Amino acid sequence: MRVFAKTTTLPLLLLALLLSGCSVNYDGVGLRPDGRPQMPDMSGQMDRNIRDLAGALLQLGPDVSRSEAMEIAHDAYIYPLYLANAWNVSWPPLYQNTLRNSKARIKGLCTDWADAMVSMVRRKNLQTFDIYWGVAFKGDPWREHSTLLVTAKGRPFYSGIILDPWRNSGKLYWLNPLKDPTYVWKYHAGPFGPLPALNGAQVKASVLAPPRW
Repeated sequence: MRVFAKTTTLPLLLLALLLSGCSVNYDGVGLRPDGRPQMPDMSGQMDRNIRDLAGALLQLGPDVSRSEAMEIAHDAYIYPLYLANAWNVSWPPLYQNTLRNSKARIKGLCTDWADAMVSMVRRKNLQTFDIYWGVAFKGDPWREHSTLLVTAKGRPFYSGIILDPWRNSGKLYWLNPLKDPTYVWKYHAGPFGPLPALNGAQVKASVLAPPRW
């Protein structure tokens, strides 16, 4: 009986260690009373990361608001860290997907991240940016991926920047969609309607078709 107890308990202990060892945790993040994410004791590296992204957002168009770019960049970095803690996210992301699909986690699929990020940015009522839901490899059960993408107001989808927190379990990954080495991104209207509304066939064509660079 003693041998049986050891052989049955050991896998459970290993499983518990695996579950706890793979969980991510980000210290010092929370929400302000107005719902915006905050990180009072931000590291110098995080501050530089935010400023780098804000600079890239400012390059998307001549009429982009500096304050909007800074707000998007700040929240795009900090909000996913808050969500990762709230959702008890585990690393790597595919392991998190397994936990989510088995209902061992409440959130954490790429679609959960995309929905949360798109909703967060939409609440800002931005005047100089447009927001999109991008999808890669749609219909592929192993590779399909969703994320938030932002462009300057009125600019096509492929001119923008993807803001993807799923890929690194809450740590933001960003770049132009055409430069992504892993995913081939396409415009997707999302489950809640077009983002933004597409007015006319000419505009729609410019959004959907990648530029010939």
